Formats: sequence, structure tokens, C-alpha cells
Amino acid sequence: MDIKITTLAGGDAGSVTLADEIFGLEPRADILQRMVRYQLAKRQQGTHQSLGRAEIARTGAKLYKQKGTGRARHGSARAPQFRGGGKAHGPVSRSHAHDLPKKIRALALKHALSSKAKSGGIIVIDDLVSQDGKTKATLSQFVNLGLTNALIIGGAQLDANFSRSARNIPNIDVLPIQGINVYDILRRQTLVLSKAAVEALEERFK
Repeated sequence: MDIKITTLAGGDAGSVTLADEIFGLEPRADILQRMVRYQLAKRQQGTHQSLGRAEIARTGAKLYKQKGTGRARHGSARAPQFRGGGKAHGPVSRSHAHDLPKKIRALALKHALSSKAKSGGIIVIDDLVSQDGKTKATLSQFVNLGLTNALIIGGAQLDANFSRSARNIPNIDVLPIQGINVYDILRRQTLVLSKAAVEALEERFK
């Protein structure tokens, strides 16, 4: 698949051939769904915690004698049915992460890239560099390119000025190639790759 390379200013900078084994697959929704679920579950905090009856700071004395009162038999004021007692079957701190085979994760990234390529949502830019690091200048470049909702992937090292200038622009995410992931690709309308990012992806899946 051939795609033209543009500059941030909107000029023509040649073309590049995207590998069909990475960008030319038929997207499978089931694989993408498994990967998104894996990512969202892994980043969930899981710090919710309630106090059980064993963790309540309350007297352990028997409320009243076992027999002769005509009332129900109770042995502890920490029981869940009492006000101030422990929570029955409440949430506990835990990890929500689950396993997903490494090959499925790699395949899911290929399918996400292929999905963007199939819908025409990929733009390749020769170099992601900002001279002055001003948000206003970078925003005007994005408007000229038609980028209002995009994930921008650079090389292994991002230009500090470009990263800083794009940081506060709404609906624009900027990541190095190491941070590319299925969830961010799918949640943004356009995927912008630098030439270095394309080369790194082809090297990664070679």
C-alpha cells in the first residue's frame, strides 16, 4: 500500500510503501475487543475496599445472654446486620488484570493499524519537529492538515518542542513509538505516523 508523505506545513515529501502484513490485514473485531478489554482491565486501579466484620473496631462481647430474652440469638455486634457492623461480601483490593497471549497482543496491534489504513485514517508525516514550541503555531498546522482528533506517533525520541506545543491541544495525543497501543489508536479518528515510526513498526514485526 502506497501512501504519500506530507510535511507539517502541508507540503509534499514523497511517498512510502506500507507493508501489507502490518497495514493490509482484514480487521477482526473480536481480536480488537479482547485487546481493548485487556488494556482497560490492566489499568483499572482496583483500590476499592470495605471493612469486613473481622476488621471492625468494636467490642467482641456478646450482646446479651443466649436464652430467656425472647429475642434472636446474637453473638457479635460486628455482624453485618447491625448498624456499624462489617460489610458482607464487600469489595476488596485486587488486580483486575488478566492474561492475554503475546501473539494475540501483537496481532491486535496489526489489526488496529489495518483498520485505520482501510478507513483512510492514516497520515504519514516526514518529521515531527517544532522550531519554537508554540502551541498556537502547532495548532494552525494541525488545522491545515485537518487534524482535530488524532493520535500522533513519533520515533523513539520525541522532539521536545513539538511534544510541548501539542500537549494542551484537545483531542490530540502524542506518543513515542514505544507507547503505541490498540486502545489509543481506536479511540482517535486519525492516526498520524512519522517516517521513523513507520520504519520502527516494520522493524518490530519483521
